[in-house]
Amino acid sequence: MYEILLAKPAGRDLKHLPPDTFDRILEKIRALADEPRPSGCRKLSGTERDYRVRVGDYRILYEIIDEAREIRVYRVGHRRDVYR
Repeated sequence: MYEILLAKPAGRDLKHLPPDTFDRILEKIRALADEPRPSGCRKLSGTERDYRVRVGDYRILYEIIDEAREIRVYRVGHRRDVYR
């Protein structure tokens, strides 16, 4: 089991989500603790440990630190905005 760490920008992103989307994304983030590389996740190009997972039109960007068994979620947002 991995520990989930939420970076400040991700916390701010979550506050601005619609309630139904917030619930779906929070459920997906919690599931990452058991399976950090779920089906459908993609490794981000140009990075060593960064991944993204889709939740509808929204994306969760996170880093997997296997040595410490941690997942650091650093951005959550709509697909058109999250990579900027």
